[in-house]
Amino acid sequence: MRGTMTTVLNHPLVAHRVTLMRDASTPPKLFRELVNEVTEFLAYEALRDLRVRQIDVATPVAKTRGAKIDEPRIVIVPILRAGMGMLDAMLGVLPYARVGVLGMQRNEETAEPVPYYAKVPEARDGSELAIVTDPMLATGGSACDAVAQLKKLGYRRIRFLNLIAAPEGIARFEREHPDVAVFTAARDERLNERFYIVPGLGDAGDRIFGTL
Repeated sequence: MRGTMTTVLNHPLVAHRVTLMRDASTPPKLFRELVNEVTEFLAYEALRDLRVRQIDVATPVAKTRGAKIDEPRIVIVPILRAGMGMLDAMLGVLPYARVGVLGMQRNEETAEPVPYYAKVPEARDGSELAIVTDPMLATGGSACDAVAQLKKLGYRRIRFLNLIAAPEGIARFEREHPDVAVFTAARDERLNERFYIVPGLGDAGDRIFGTL
């Protein structure tokens, strides 16, 4: 299911895992495994149009033509800390990728992001692909700020991958960054008065790292 620039994965394998992640009784170990699995599904969908080049290859039976990924530089950019929970899965499918990090702390009163750390390779010529990861797209503040920082560094090809998204966050992101595609596993109902996604799955960072 696709919105303006937002793709919501609509697949029983994804829905099954999202349901298990929502369950408050799911322990951290299983929760992390589910996050990894759903992230792999997101990566599969988000990277359909990676640049490739044709090469000759000899199988045990015959010579044929094959394709190899031909991207000069791919940078995975998790938003600290919860986005780190998606990093292993991303490196599993893109083991040659570089990694940058952006630190954002949420102001609990305003729900706006407070940047506190940034370590991202600068873009060289705009051909690089940056993939931002963060489990929750709630108000959209952190995601929008992260993408704005990457654009200032010269990145022109950016994608944002997340697990659960609120309509408010999707709307803000599409308004501020209409050129950046979003891939999410579930589009939920709304934000509550504390700016948590409903029904959501709670604080993803706490559940990933077992700091409840």
